Amino acid sequence: MTHTAPVSSSSTPALSADARKVVAWSTAGFTLMFAVWLMFAILGLPIRKELGLSDAQFALLTAIPVLTGSLLRLPAGIWADRYGGKKVFIANTLLTAAFSLALAFVKTDGAGSYNLLLVLALGVGLAGVSFAVGNAWIAQWVPAARQGLALGTFGAGNAGASITKLLAPALIGVVPLGLLIPGGWQFVPFVFSLALLVCAALTAALTPADVATPGIRTLADWLRPLAQAQVWRFGLYYVVFFGAYVALSLFLPKYYVDHYGVPLAEAGLLTALFIFPASLLRPVGGHLSDRFGPRGVTVTAFAVMLLGLLFLTRELPLTAFLLLTTVVGLGMGIGKASTYTLVAQWHPGQMGTVGGLVGLLGGLGGFFLPLIFAALKPTLGAQAAFIVLLALTGLTTAVFIGSMMRLRALGRQPNFA
Repeated sequence: MTHTAPVSSSSTPALSADARKVVAWSTAGFTLMFAVWLMFAILGLPIRKELGLSDAQFALLTAIPVLTGSLLRLPAGIWADRYGGKKVFIANTLLTAAFSLALAFVKTDGAGSYNLLLVLALGVGLAGVSFAVGNAWIAQWVPAARQGLALGTFGAGNAGASITKLLAPALIGVVPLGLLIPGGWQFVPFVFSLALLVCAALTAALTPADVATPGIRTLADWLRPLAQAQVWRFGLYYVVFFGAYVALSLFLPKYYVDHYGVPLAEAGLLTALFIFPASLLRPVGGHLSDRFGPRGVTVTAFAVMLLGLLFLTRELPLTAFLLLTTVVGLGMGIGKASTYTLVAQWHPGQMGTVGGLVGLLGGLGGFFLPLIFAALKPTLGAQAAFIVLLALTGLTTAVFIGSMMRLRALGRQPNFA
């Protein structure tokens, strides 16, 4: 097995200095990578105007990075388990920086501009892979009894989406077009690419070296947990807590601009008010899961989401809409952490594989949901997104409660002490 932090004599193991460095720098890197992963939610609006994109084209452009960052989470998690989280995390950061830099210099004045943007968006989507890699890296250093809080702290890097929502509208106007440095919307990926390079260098210098995993596990060994229905149920829960979070992070800026007529900068700020609780409460969700158990915490998270989504299916004034999306974000933030605490408890030592699949499924939800929102809007109206999410959340809550009751009846408990 991979190296873990030493366990203290108390009931709650202490983290080693190296473990704290891994949590801190993986969280910092993931925060930046998440900002890059969802930057098309803001960049797509000036691109839409520049290229005259339809709603379907805009939805695809903003969602396509989520596809790459989702599909590669499982293999990336396995690679991190096998070769070391630090190595894979740094490689992932450098590859994302290369695609972000290429995006900064793309020309959008030709017939194939949109297709080229889609290709580069797929490359930028590698940023989303960092979630699976970081989870595996942390699990290699943090004791099982502390992983809820550690993984929740790392997951709070979802707040990186707010970096894009708050800073990108301002950065777009900082550098005029025609200079050696890319201007307009292209200045945003240029700045991000430089930040990623700095982050990779600091992570390499300031975090402990990976410890080799003794023994050789075959691919079948890595993939064996994926045959369990429980693992796929975890993925379904994560579609609601994380996939829907990504979908709304992409959907809300355009909704605020088109539906409420607010400027782009204000739309980014209002979306950030949803992102903050949906991200920064992950450590709280992890701590509550460590202390009270993740099952009850997860049920509470579902209930909070259902309450907010029920009212969002109706036409609302801006203030009420803002408050209710914040309520939904509260549930998402807690639920994202409790779901991964369940993964860590039921599948210790397999965070790369099981966590990678759960993250993959959640990320795919973030890819497909915006496309479903756009497809159903002509039928269900402007509130189509919230009607879809209410139905999905209700169904998933029923699956979770049914599974929880069955496991309790069977007397089954997690695999960690």
